[in-house]
Amino acid sequence: MNGTNDTQGGNEARATVERLVAAWLEEAERHDEDAAREARAGWERGSLTDRSAEDLAHWVTARVTNTGFNEDEGPWVDGPTRITPADKDTVHRWLTEQGHTL
Repeated sequence: MNGTNDTQGGNEARATVERLVAAWLEEAERHDEDAAREARAGWERGSLTDRSAEDLAHWVTARVTNTGFNEDEGPWVDGPTRITPADKDTVHRWLTEQGHTL
């Protein structure tokens, strides 16, 4: 994975991106095998296509689950992977560092 440095913050960002990309690819495989195959191939060679990067950015935004709202205030997105607004920002920042325009 390119675009992150070896500082503790860089390592944390890399771990966040890797965790969320794994969840995204798993979900994508259930809904669009061709797109998932393309995304996985790009991820494994260290370079997502623009389409895959856009899909990842939209996915992580839509899946933010720790919104800071309580049950009465909503919204609450239920899913197997907890995603905070900071996680979303980390993925968006990583994609931008990779040269993608969001």
